[in-house]
Amino acid sequence: MQVTFNNSLNPSMEKTTFTLHKNGDSIPLPEIISIIPVKEDIVFPRLVRVIELYGKGLITAINEAHAKNECIGIVVLKYHVASPRHEDFYDIGTASKVVRIFESTSDTIKCLVEGLMRIKVTEYTQTEPYCTAKIEELREFSEKSETIDVLIQSVKTLFKLSAMLGKALPKDIIPMIDTINNPSIMADLVTVYLDLHIDEKQKLLEMVDPQKRLRIVFHYLNKDIQVRELKGKINDEVAKEMLKAQREFFLKEQMKAIQKELGKDEPHMAEFIKLEENIKKAEMPKEVELVATKELERLRDINPASPEYTVSRTYLDYLINIPWNKKTVDNLDINQASKILDEDHYDLKKVKERILEFLAVHKLKEKLKGPILCFCGPTGTGKTSLGKSIARALGRKFIRISLGGIRDEAEIRGHRRTYVGALPGRIMQEICRAGACNPIFMLDEIDKIGEDFRGDPASALLEVLDPEQNFSFVDHYLDVAFDLSDVLFITTANILDTVHVALRDRMEVIYLSGYSEDEKLKIAHQFLIPKQIKENGLEKYPVDFQDAAITKIVLEYTREAGLRNLEREIASICRKIAKEIVGEAQVTKIILPETVEKFLGPRKFFYQVTEEEDKIGVVTGLAWTETGGDIIFIEVSRMRGEKQLTLTGLLGDIMQESAIASLSYIRSNAKRLGIDETFYDTSEIHIHVPSGAIPKDGPSAGITMCIALISLLTCRPAKREVALTGEITLTGNVLPIGGVKEKILAAIRAGVKTIVLPLKNKDDFEEIDKEIREKIQCVYIEKIDEAIDVVLSQKP
Repeated sequence: MQVTFNNSLNPSMEKTTFTLHKNGDSIPLPEIISIIPVKEDIVFPRLVRVIELYGKGLITAINEAHAKNECIGIVVLKYHVASPRHEDFYDIGTASKVVRIFESTSDTIKCLVEGLMRIKVTEYTQTEPYCTAKIEELREFSEKSETIDVLIQSVKTLFKLSAMLGKALPKDIIPMIDTINNPSIMADLVTVYLDLHIDEKQKLLEMVDPQKRLRIVFHYLNKDIQVRELKGKINDEVAKEMLKAQREFFLKEQMKAIQKELGKDEPHMAEFIKLEENIKKAEMPKEVELVATKELERLRDINPASPEYTVSRTYLDYLINIPWNKKTVDNLDINQASKILDEDHYDLKKVKERILEFLAVHKLKEKLKGPILCFCGPTGTGKTSLGKSIARALGRKFIRISLGGIRDEAEIRGHRRTYVGALPGRIMQEICRAGACNPIFMLDEIDKIGEDFRGDPASALLEVLDPEQNFSFVDHYLDVAFDLSDVLFITTANILDTVHVALRDRMEVIYLSGYSEDEKLKIAHQFLIPKQIKENGLEKYPVDFQDAAITKIVLEYTREAGLRNLEREIASICRKIAKEIVGEAQVTKIILPETVEKFLGPRKFFYQVTEEEDKIGVVTGLAWTETGGDIIFIEVSRMRGEKQLTLTGLLGDIMQESAIASLSYIRSNAKRLGIDETFYDTSEIHIHVPSGAIPKDGPSAGITMCIALISLLTCRPAKREVALTGEITLTGNVLPIGGVKEKILAAIRAGVKTIVLPLKNKDDFEEIDKEIREKIQCVYIEKIDEAIDVVLSQKP
């Protein structure tokens, strides 16, 4: 059966659609009747309803029932479908009589039906051209009781109260309600006028017990009254606020007119009007706009000559100038961003990959909290310039502030607005200057923040750099919340040991290692030399730096993990060429190794390893510093004495403990190592680490100290071209260490041929570029004994 429905009512008949049936003719209920599905409303027993139907089958069923004075079964559709089937009908409906047909065409019919009784469909017997089904009557049962009488009176009272509170009802419905004492009729009639979903009305139709049905109707009426009372209260408050606003507007206009007539304070009035307009244009959040408006009203009452006037006016200016909703549009083209990052920086694969991941996620998810990235590495590795490249790749504004030496918490969170010189913190000041609420914000040198009696700036940064808190950052000066979640924060540090633990936990740390000789050569050609030629005015006088010349500068005139000194030396050569051009001397156009020595003078650094011979008790170690990796020499000597260990070289507590542990391991394993077990009884051992003015600490020198002692006590020379690093235990185990890449680069710079690493650092070594790994041999150890024959030569 294919049918469509349109149960919309004529607006003019809406109020008289339902009337209580009192004296209808009795119609016998046959075993099988026609089933008429509807979808907009329910026909209840003893009530009448106008329905409008589409479909030839339904029109035929209605006309036949009306002509033969037969019953029809009206049921409700479970789902709104274009071509319903009998499986889509509810089983419980209403046996009804077609009282009158208003309009009937070939496609539509409108008729008045009267509900008779509740029925249940037990079996469908026909589906075309309309549905017929076997039915059974659902008989209602109830007994007269005081409870029912009270319920009827309560429902009547609530229904009348609902009408008083504005519920739209037909004019004659209230008098009719007063005449009804039947609980079933009362429940059904009130249900018709309740604002319920069709499924809720169907449940009430299926409920046979009138008392239970009446209780539910009472509950719905009570809820409806509460909602209407609340709406009335809200409407009253809105009306009062509107009257108050109108009154204030009228009084302000009068005040302006009076001031104009008197000719007083006209410049200030114009200023207030301008401020008021700017507040509206600033697109502030509602709560902030309320604060600004209140402050403007306060400003009107302050004497312009008062210092307090300046404080209030400055505060308003900051509120207006903050970019509350001004954003730059992100460049989400990953290929373009990747190209920009490659143009500005060589290598740095992990950093570039992380930025491209951020762009990819931002493209899929519009509202994205900005990550907190921390670039950690030696000086001169491009941490700060990398932030500028990220801003250029994203198309965002770039902000940078240096945190080095900051000791006042107010630098971050602002001053309290209690004196004339109060200002917002650096965070909000820089965002105001940027003019956008989603810049790239670089916090440089986060590991060099100070702390004193004025507060702890590192703790103040916790709220700024916490994605779960910074969406409502409150500056002490502004005293209103600002959303920092759109800002992409980038911090830089040389080491993380001095950074607050909680602050470090909020950041995603990306380590930037130093550069190898090959990497420095490529960076010099691609970035440093073109930059210095441009900065020194040599564009018209091309200078060709040969690879051998750059390598000579790297090896003999710089000894660093980064690039700063390399750039300085290249700049120095460019300046000397500029001097030749201005002095009209013969201009050097090709930079060769001998040219480097001519311009820069004698070499500044020498290989400390390959240019020295192997010695007993002197072992090469590897160290990590905040400026990159470096080599150290552990020197051990033995003198006549009695059980004394002397440590020099400005060693920290951990290095001193490593020395003691090394001595204890050797004493406990002396016999196995071929060492006199009584050596310590008549000896004084002195361990020295050169460059005594430089503080040194860390556990990675443990294996170096131990092998140096074994070299001394066994009289076996240590190979200077072999370097070690690793932490030791009293049982002879070698534990993993950090800073592997920096240490390896330092070893290569110093001419080391072989390094000894803990076995658990194998993955760290494998992550290093193949070009670097091929320049040095790596030996992995788990026990101290495994390093002895690798490092020590046989006795001469």
